[in-house]
Amino acid sequence: MTRTPDRSCRTKRWDELTDAQRTALLVLASVQVSLAVTAWTDLALRPAAQVNGRKAAWAAVIAVNFVGPVLYFARGVRR
Repeated sequence: MTRTPDRSCRTKRWDELTDAQRTALLVLASVQVSLAVTAWTDLALRPAAQVNGRKAAWAAVIAVNFVGPVLYFARGVRR
């Protein structure tokens, strides 16, 4: 007996997405990139004395999708 592949688990290709799905994906990607660039810029310009922990560690944390930049601004910056 042959199995047919389960189409619901398969990753969709760009041309298989609806216009709304493409728009949502592009908006989320630009928000992610904007957050990361803003956080990395802030980290680069901020003196080490105003950062909780090592700057190199925060630079790596910022690379973790949406969580990294938000975590940096919430926990990494001394106020």
